[in-house]
Amino acid sequence: MKYLLLIHSNPENWEHPMFLRNPEFLAMPEAEREALTRQSDDLHREISESGELLVAAALADPLRTRTVRVRDNLPVVTDGPYQEVKEQLAGYLVVECETPERAAEIAARIPDARFAAVEVHPIMSASGTGM
Repeated sequence: MKYLLLIHSNPENWEHPMFLRNPEFLAMPEAEREALTRQSDDLHREISESGELLVAAALADPLRTRTVRVRDNLPVVTDGPYQEVKEQLAGYLVVECETPERAAEIAARIPDARFAAVEVHPIMSASGTGM
């Protein structure tokens, strides 16, 4: 089954990977920072080689985001994502895993999960099955 992993972050700036700029990460001892950076690299390599990683993308700064709603058959476009939100959607991965537990395991190993959140969403098949 395919899963969408949504990576959230509360960045100091919008450079990726986000966890490298997180104040909590920067406050860690150097050895811990290096270990977490290796963990990120190792995870990416592991899920790429296993074929579980289908897509990964970092998103641009939320200041460049637009939200579109159609009201009374007219599109209404506003700047930015949701207002008054500290954590923003920073990026995503699409993975294909045998179990939801494996998808959650991958999400937990993304360093940003340690400082913010990674959501795990099952993706329905085109026929609407698989849920």
